[in-house]
Amino acid sequence: MSNTEQQLHYSTCTLCEAMCGIEVATKGRQILSIKGDKDNPFSQGHICPKASALKDLYDDPDRLKRPVKRVGDNWQEITWEDAFDLVANKLHGIQQEHGEDGVGVYLGNPNAHNMGAILFGPYFYRSLKTHNRYSATSVDQLPHHIISRRLFGHMSQIPIPDIDHTQHFMIIGGNPLASNGSIMTVPNVKKRLKGIQKRGGKVVVIDPKRSETADLSCEHHFIRPSSDVLLLLAMLHVLFEKQLYNVEALLPYAEDIMEVEHYVRNFSPEKVSEKTGIQASQIIQLVTDFCEAESAVCYGRMGASVQAFGTLTQYLIMLFNILTGNIDKRGGMMFTQPAADTLPVAGKGSLGTFTSRVRGLPAFAGEYPVACLAEEILTPGEGQIKAMVIGAGNPVVTTPNAEQLDKAFAQLDFMVAVDFYITETSRHADVILPPVTALERDHYDIVFHNFAVRNFAKYSEAVVDTDADQLADWQIYLSLAERIDKLNGRSTAHYAALWSKQPKGVVDDLLQTGLYGDKRGAFQDGVNDRDTEKEGSTAHGLTLEKLKANPHGIDLGPLQPSLPFALFHENKKINLDFDYFMADIDRVNAHFFDKQSHAQPLVLIGRRHIKTNNSWLHNSPRMVKGNNRCTMQLHPDDGVKYGIENGDEVKVKSRVGELTIEAEITDAIMPGVVSIPHGWGHNKKGIKLSVASQHPGVNTNILTDHMQVDELSGNAVLNGVPVELEKVS
Repeated sequence: MSNTEQQLHYSTCTLCEAMCGIEVATKGRQILSIKGDKDNPFSQGHICPKASALKDLYDDPDRLKRPVKRVGDNWQEITWEDAFDLVANKLHGIQQEHGEDGVGVYLGNPNAHNMGAILFGPYFYRSLKTHNRYSATSVDQLPHHIISRRLFGHMSQIPIPDIDHTQHFMIIGGNPLASNGSIMTVPNVKKRLKGIQKRGGKVVVIDPKRSETADLSCEHHFIRPSSDVLLLLAMLHVLFEKQLYNVEALLPYAEDIMEVEHYVRNFSPEKVSEKTGIQASQIIQLVTDFCEAESAVCYGRMGASVQAFGTLTQYLIMLFNILTGNIDKRGGMMFTQPAADTLPVAGKGSLGTFTSRVRGLPAFAGEYPVACLAEEILTPGEGQIKAMVIGAGNPVVTTPNAEQLDKAFAQLDFMVAVDFYITETSRHADVILPPVTALERDHYDIVFHNFAVRNFAKYSEAVVDTDADQLADWQIYLSLAERIDKLNGRSTAHYAALWSKQPKGVVDDLLQTGLYGDKRGAFQDGVNDRDTEKEGSTAHGLTLEKLKANPHGIDLGPLQPSLPFALFHENKKINLDFDYFMADIDRVNAHFFDKQSHAQPLVLIGRRHIKTNNSWLHNSPRMVKGNNRCTMQLHPDDGVKYGIENGDEVKVKSRVGELTIEAEITDAIMPGVVSIPHGWGHNKKGIKLSVASQHPGVNTNILTDHMQVDELSGNAVLNGVPVELEKVS
């Protein structure tokens, strides 16, 4: 077809977890439009406003397409070969002088949305052999991974709400209408939540803020930030006191589940009511309604995770689902059956095999909590980080005590960033290696098919061609890995096969050996037969070629019960691990009940918007137009208390920093709480984001404290941060 004729391509939006199918119209290398793919069986034509930003990223004049190196205060384009040699030699030299841990690595969320980065990036990180690895996981979902590793045997075996079949959906600290899910891959979540109500079910939201999801719900309860753990302990208490538990089906897999009663005996609804802000009668009713439903699921997300007791809170949520009989049950929490399943061949996750040099925080799955990254750069001594590799991340905006990390990066001997923007973080780099954008590379969701609310598979081929000197992430990482190994005198013979196979070859192997392939392994043989596996079904004998021949994707049916085969422990049991998790109740008691009573401080929480994706998309004019979204929300009572009116400029102070922001008075937030959105603060000297610089907002992580972590996991505490307010005269 001529380049002057319009073509339609069926791809996937990669900007969040929802995996919405998109129809992209092109003429040559020009993107004309992006619409929802009505024939995609998973998303059925739904897209959110972010999908159009894929075109904006592709067209953005600020985007880098070729490597640049720093020359004084300027940037100079260099060839890929020169860039790879420069980076490999600098990293090797620093490790020769300072040891392997002299190089640190930070990986941002976009890696999880990138087939090449997720499959081939590890060859590069492993070639560095450094313990100093960090990622966005520890400002996001680390509690989920630790719980799944200990309970189910694998850090990524996280059960997902069966939203399409549940009759009662309780959401704690989540706003899926803004996030499109989050560890729940769910396109058109609004329609699905309304579907629960249409079939006579109920949606309940528990959140310090009346979010978009809360507005849609049947019932919303304000809760004091960080007190979710008390609510869950009281809910479990009610289960036993009123004998509402239902453990018959799960008892063979969780034989000691009834021992939970011992740990929750002292947490009556009356005891926790004042601390949580929820009346005792309401707590009892929450549990009663949940247990009376034909099927129910309790789902906790960011607000429940990024707080002082995030891991224990998420663990108690899992116990609540187990004790009510809603794990591995239609309409409850269910395990997925992805077509290209990496779990049987991926690392299960290790906790605490080594600890950070300065503070002794535990590593999980080979990564330290990012809350300790700055101190590992700033503190002299053996193992001090002298160089950083930043892979598709912007920790200067997205991690706690951001100003401290900004200063730490400024003193590094060397930094390389894999990024196509000069951001608040990559402005510190000596070399920037820009990959192509999402529409310029093939895509299969390695991670998010594993979290999908319905089994589904789709392979998206690149929508537009690239220049010969533009590279995808996997080509960048593999080029660096090969050079690092060569400099260290290691064998590089295996790289020829990797270059030949490419990520798409790995996906094909996973499909053919997976649950729906003809070469499926013993693990898959034990799982119940699927409705989709009937002879002649499109899903039967799944291969990459078959997916390419079905560009809208292939529906693989609803989630299926899969115990005990979904368990990765050798004994095929759920390991409840009370000694590890319940030991944290001592810290709960000390925090909430052992202190002398005093007035509760004003505390900070975050929030997100449907048009915002972490720290980027703010360089897209259509994503930032309209009213200022970077405001500090506070309740009218607090406005009166502090003499603050709508639109006033307010100075907000925490232990580690302060900022000035516009006030937004609203009764959508509970008294005693303020909310500032995450991902803004585009006012650093040296960034090259022309649109974002005109809408800078403020960085809420100037206020979050790197010394406040969830002690069980090391996850950063971004919610419940004590702050003080002062109206700016």
